[in-house]
Amino acid sequence: MEMHDPPHPGEVFRRLHMEPLKLTVSETARRLGIARKTVSLLVNGRAGISPEMALRISLATGTTAESWLGMQAYYDLWRARQEKKKLKVHRLAA
Repeated sequence: MEMHDPPHPGEVFRRLHMEPLKLTVSETARRLGIARKTVSLLVNGRAGISPEMALRISLATGTTAESWLGMQAYYDLWRARQEKKKLKVHRLAA
């Protein structure tokens, strides 16, 4: 069953890990060892989670990198499916 309009993984990170601890973007960036702008882009849904970011988040939160990458892949695929009608693809036949 396909999920309807899944949340961006950055939004999930913000809601589950930043908000409960009342962490700012700046403090989160410091703890993850990355630039403030990178965190801002992520939690505002303007950047995706890379393998390195997934590893950083997993180390900081005790979650798995695979779960973050899976969430990002699912989100990306859902978005791509929304644009499927624009694709000009011809079926391959043997």
